[in-house]
Amino acid sequence: MSKKVLKEYKPFLLFLLRFFSVYGILLLVYNLYLGKYDANKNEVDAITKTVTQHTVAVLKNFDAQAHFTQNYKFPCYNVFYQGKCVVRVVEGCNAVAIIILFVAFVVAFRGSFKHTLLFILIGSLLIYIFNVMRIALLTILIYQYPEHTHLLHGVLFPLFIYGFVFLMWLIWINKFSYVKRNSSK
Repeated sequence: MSKKVLKEYKPFLLFLLRFFSVYGILLLVYNLYLGKYDANKNEVDAITKTVTQHTVAVLKNFDAQAHFTQNYKFPCYNVFYQGKCVVRVVEGCNAVAIIILFVAFVVAFRGSFKHTLLFILIGSLLIYIFNVMRIALLTILIYQYPEHTHLLHGVLFPLFIYGFVFLMWLIWINKFSYVKRNSSK
């Protein structure tokens, strides 16, 4: 590639480098964490257990009978609502992968260190809370409308969580990142 082409695409290449570096490092750290748990023995990680506990706490706040148990046939937790096992919470439900993607994107569209750190911390907490609320609401809706489980779990609720993250990215880009400040000059 010529120097002119490299110079022209430098911001984009730096964005990709930052994004994939942060994403790769965080994914590696998360996979090392998950490596402490043996899925073949149906062990479930502590983050997924915490998400399940918080989901059940939210359900109980709605005056519902709710509890969870570990599933010994699969690496997950069974969530019982109104006396019935309604959903299983697996590692993929804990939103860590989504938070990793969120963090990588925020770092790639960098801003000041202070804004970046605060946005990552607050955004990650909001994603976590939103995810717990999402699982609780999904549990209630699947209990009431089991015939729509695929639509609720496979379409609407992923749309909610990814839509929420996308909205936060837009806020980041338009309010805090250097991209917004540089484009307004």
